[in-house]
Amino acid sequence: MISSKIDHYQIKKPPTPHRPKVQLTSNARIVLEKRYLRKNDKGELIETPEQLFERVAKAIAAPDKAYGEKDIGSATLRETEEKFYDMLSNLEFLPNSPTLMNAGTDLGQLSACFVLPIEDSMDSIFETLKHTAIIQKSGGGTGFNFSNLRPKNSTIKTTQGTSSGPLSFISVFNSVTDTIKQGGTRRGANMAILNVDHPDILEFIHSKETPGALTNFNISVAVTEEFMEQVKKNEPYSLGLNAREVFNQITQAAWKTGDPGIVFIDRINKTHQVPNCGTIEATNPCGEQPLLPYESCNLGSMNLNTVLNGKDIDWAKL
Repeated sequence: MISSKIDHYQIKKPPTPHRPKVQLTSNARIVLEKRYLRKNDKGELIETPEQLFERVAKAIAAPDKAYGEKDIGSATLRETEEKFYDMLSNLEFLPNSPTLMNAGTDLGQLSACFVLPIEDSMDSIFETLKHTAIIQKSGGGTGFNFSNLRPKNSTIKTTQGTSSGPLSFISVFNSVTDTIKQGGTRRGANMAILNVDHPDILEFIHSKETPGALTNFNISVAVTEEFMEQVKKNEPYSLGLNAREVFNQITQAAWKTGDPGIVFIDRINKTHQVPNCGTIEATNPCGEQPLLPYESCNLGSMNLNTVLNGKDIDWAKL
């Protein structure tokens, strides 16, 4: 049973009188209490679900004043706020978690996912690690392509030592994510991509077969169209390995563990809408959104059941 404290919040201000109570399941209210509703320094709830949606709607409408028409009035802003509130409270649309957690607060990070660059230097690696920690602390996820890192056992000229390879640094990022909870409520999510022509690709393909390995990462192999043609022809590719055998190892590992995925990187860049801005090398943690370095994306969920009219679709509402 859900606790009765939902009706005994220490509210900063009463709910807007004309707004009905949001209809939520018990499980939904439990999740809201645990992750999204604002709390005071003692961990006591100071926000209802209705006030959460009010906070988010007001924050989303506010930029219209700064970036919209100069003569936009408070009534127009209020109308935008009301429309967004209605979508939220009717569960027609919900933005990603950072928006629910951070909109209308001093933190203000609304984006869910970021891609960060990693170059082959300690400065770059640990600068990116710092940015990762900051992003994940406030609720964001991060994606990386580790292919710029030199292979394992490569010579390091400055120290005369040898490189530990991309997998060792992926493990470092994984450990940091373990330590930092997203927005103080959940562990972060990451995507690690390695190009199929990186010398450490076989180790990468099988890296999650050890129980408990890289638990905060999805991993994917970036494959080119040339590689896929060599898979079809059963030929070796640039590493000197047989392309079909490597592809088979990818599929076998994915069958065992669910990883790695495959990123068709050439296809992504062929459909890249702003190619002059750079080449896309990585995606967000779930893989559905390719991004340039330091780009972010705002995700949301639509409840398609709310646009059904019998067997028809309400296209205007959609």
